[in-house]
Amino acid sequence: MPPPKKILCVAEKNSISKAVAEHLSGGHFQTGNTGNQYIKNYTFTFDFGPPWGNCQVVMTSVSGHLTAVKFDDEYERSWDNPPPEALFDAPVQVKVEDDKLPISNNIKNNARGAHALFIWTDCDREGEHIGGEVRTEALKGNPTLEIRRARFSNIERAHIIHAAKHPVNLDERQVLSVAVRIELDLRIGYAFTRHLTNSLRPLGGPLSVRPDGGRRVISFGLCQFPTLGFVVDRYFRVKNFVPEPFWSIKVTHRRDDINVVFNWKRVRLFDRAVVVILFERCIAAKTAKVIKVQEKPTSKWKPLPLTTVELQKNASRFLRMNSHEAMAAAEVLYQKGFISYPRTETDRFDPGMNLRALVEKQTQDNRWGTFAQNLVNGAFKQPRQGRHDDKAHPPIHPVAYCAPANLRDKEKRVYEFITRRFLACCSDDAKGQATDVDIQYADEVFSAHGVVVLARNYLDVYPYENWTNSVTLPKFTLDEVFEPTEAMLTEGKTSASSYLTEPDLIALMDANGIGTDATMAEHINTIKQREYVYTRPKGGGGRGNHAPAPARGAREGRGARAGRGGQGRGGGATGAGGGGGVEEFIPSTLGVALVDGYDKMGHEISLSKPFLRKEMELKMKDICEGRLAGDVMLRESLKQYKRVFDLSKEQLNVLKASCRRYVLNNGA
Repeated sequence: MPPPKKILCVAEKNSISKAVAEHLSGGHFQTGNTGNQYIKNYTFTFDFGPPWGNCQVVMTSVSGHLTAVKFDDEYERSWDNPPPEALFDAPVQVKVEDDKLPISNNIKNNARGAHALFIWTDCDREGEHIGGEVRTEALKGNPTLEIRRARFSNIERAHIIHAAKHPVNLDERQVLSVAVRIELDLRIGYAFTRHLTNSLRPLGGPLSVRPDGGRRVISFGLCQFPTLGFVVDRYFRVKNFVPEPFWSIKVTHRRDDINVVFNWKRVRLFDRAVVVILFERCIAAKTAKVIKVQEKPTSKWKPLPLTTVELQKNASRFLRMNSHEAMAAAEVLYQKGFISYPRTETDRFDPGMNLRALVEKQTQDNRWGTFAQNLVNGAFKQPRQGRHDDKAHPPIHPVAYCAPANLRDKEKRVYEFITRRFLACCSDDAKGQATDVDIQYADEVFSAHGVVVLARNYLDVYPYENWTNSVTLPKFTLDEVFEPTEAMLTEGKTSASSYLTEPDLIALMDANGIGTDATMAEHINTIKQREYVYTRPKGGGGRGNHAPAPARGAREGRGARAGRGGQGRGGGATGAGGGGGVEEFIPSTLGVALVDGYDKMGHEISLSKPFLRKEMELKMKDICEGRLAGDVMLRESLKQYKRVFDLSKEQLNVLKASCRRYVLNNGA
């Protein structure tokens, strides 16, 4: 009998590698060391079915990207020569980073003698590119390898076994789109960062030297600048707001010991004389007539299935943590096998998913177990269908039960939110009875609205929302006439928008195509780390606990690149801010100066606005869907940013003036 075929399997991180090995081997595997202390080789046998059959398997992993795109050494030695603009077309090389060489060697060594490589990286665009890197290194060890790709969205046993037995091809278009984005991030980020730093350091003060005595680097990133732009734009709207007085009419009628407030259909007017005339007409009329009485069932809709963007937005609202912390906790829960893949744009479950089985796993919990059991016993309702489907992953949901004692605090809160959200999706809408009464008082129409909640349904398991009875309206009859108890002329003033909170900022980024659902938290964290913004409790005064001193710039760094090639994965370390409920973003003086300077340069498209980056994201999607070639996108995007770069050099004095005003003269 011939020896079994050898299959090399490579995951994106060791925790996933070990979990997959556990499931495929039935818990019977041998562990071997690699050249990296955090990565192991797991050896076992598994029957892949036709055409592979029973195979000897080596399961291992990488730890994020294996390679980096780098300029030749002559461009790395000095930030002055060659000049920054040379980076737009300077030679670049894709190299395995020095600290990743042991990982690369492990893949090459285990590829020798293998019949196939199965890629188990995360099933998103970035994971596809990492799979391409793994393939390149494996083929160096064995050019005859067959390359396959396992598609999975959680590490539940049956799901993993199905993925192993039904591999697909690597998505070459996704691999290419990320490769193009990485090169653009490098070229554009380096060019602008060097230009900004070289140009603004000579102004002296905090633009030259950090508080710790180190040299200042003023960083630029393709996503971080539009993200900063949103914060600064709202800052100026709040700062420059001028309140405007308005007037309104409020009518109250007391009946059956209930004070019924009727609100003016016009709501408010900004001309006091007009409102006084209308008010006097009401008083002169003395009586009001009921012109509408309507009673009808009403509902408060249960939430849609959970996407990454919604998880990040709700983290600060309900979980007392920022989006970066929430994604880090979700990543841990995913790696431990408790939730599905936490990076998804999908808000609709596939009709074929057995959601009832997932609900049943939650019946043992002492907090929501009774609610889950009620769903199992017949109260289950199919979740609402949202409009988004990334065709890769289902909405975020629990795949296994986890007792709270087994989790850390942030993981516990995130798991509870995800589970309660899922159970709420599988419940019924809250039901109520609504009553509307309209009256005509002189020529003006006023209305009253009342709601009685009849069945809370999903609200019983989802405490993050509420719906309560309003004032119960007494009986009114159509066409009846009565004299209102009181009519009042009221006065108020318009109020300014509040500073951006993290949910607001994420919503703006999502609507304007800045980053992906998986990377928004990283971009927000970056502008905090660069000290372009700080956070404080919403409505708080002063700079808050997390505020840097005014006028601080960026930390020493590379500008555009963070995490996996500038597109982070919700990794371990948390950023500044967070941990205290909803916070608002305030730009530092340097953040204001940079955005104000670029806005005043008169570019057709400012770097602080989202349009250029949004166009780039759309082009990446076009590559993934086969409508655009990668080299075409690379040329077009570099040409666009090079034109802005040249204009920025010509208008440099405008940027310097903003820096002098806001950073050196503190806004004077």
